[in-house]
Amino acid sequence: MRVLVTNDDGIDSPGLAALAGLVGEAGHTPVVAAPAHDQSGMAAALGPLDDPDRVSIERVSMDGLDAHAVYAPTALVVMLAMQGGFGEAPDLVVSGINNGPNTGRSTLHSATVAAVLVAGYHGRSGLAVSQVDGVPQRWSTAAAMARPLLEWLLDAPATTLLNLNVPNADPDEVLGLRQAGLAIVGGVETVVTGRDETGIDIDLVPTRRDLPPGLDSTLLREGWATVSALTLPTALDVDLPTGRWWRDR
Repeated sequence: MRVLVTNDDGIDSPGLAALAGLVGEAGHTPVVAAPAHDQSGMAAALGPLDDPDRVSIERVSMDGLDAHAVYAPTALVVMLAMQGGFGEAPDLVVSGINNGPNTGRSTLHSATVAAVLVAGYHGRSGLAVSQVDGVPQRWSTAAAMARPLLEWLLDAPATTLLNLNVPNADPDEVLGLRQAGLAIVGGVETVVTGRDETGIDIDLVPTRRDLPPGLDSTLLREGWATVSALTLPTALDVDLPTGRWWRDR
C-alpha cells in the first residue's frame, strides 16, 4: 500500500522521519512529501505560491528514503499527491508527527489535521498524529501509538479520518488511549498581549481556562493519549428562509 507521509512542520522535522519509518516498518510504501519550510497554522490553505502556475519541488534523502521538499502548504501537497504529482496516487495519508498538540478548536487551524481532511475529500482515509512538545521529544512513543491505528485504517470505510494526540512521555508513563470529543479550546491559545496604532502584539500560551472533563484537551493534559474521529465539513439540514431573503424569478 502506498502511504503519503506529510506534515506542516517541514521536511526537516524529526517527527516526519519517525512517521515515515513507522510506515515502512509496517510493510507499506512511504511516499514522503512535505513543505520545504514550516507551514504550521496554515490549515487547508493552498497558497501563497511564488509562481501560481508551478510548484517547485526539491528531491531530498531522508534516512535512505527518496523524499520531496515541496514549496507549498500542506493541503496543496496532498492535492498534488492525489493527482499523481509524486507517482501513483496514495491509498492512505498520514500526517505528522506534529511538534505540539492539535486538540479542540486547534484542529480548525492545523495544517497537520487539514492534510487528512483533504485526503477525505479525495476518497481516502487519513491519520493525523501530534505530540505534546517538550525536551526531549519522545517521537518513538507517538509512533508506537500510531501503528495500531494505521493498521486499523486499512480495513476501515473510505474517508475514515482520525486525529491522534500523544503525551510527550515514555510509553509506560502514558495512562492509555481514549476516544474523545473535541474541546472548545485546544491545548494552547493565542492571546493579545498589547496593541498600538501600528499593530497588535500576540503570544501563543498554554490554555489557561478550566476545560470540560472527558474531552481531548483535558484528557491529554491528564496524561492520556486521545483519538478523535473527524468528519468533513457538511451543510446542515436547516430550514433557511431563502424566500424572504431573495425572490425567485
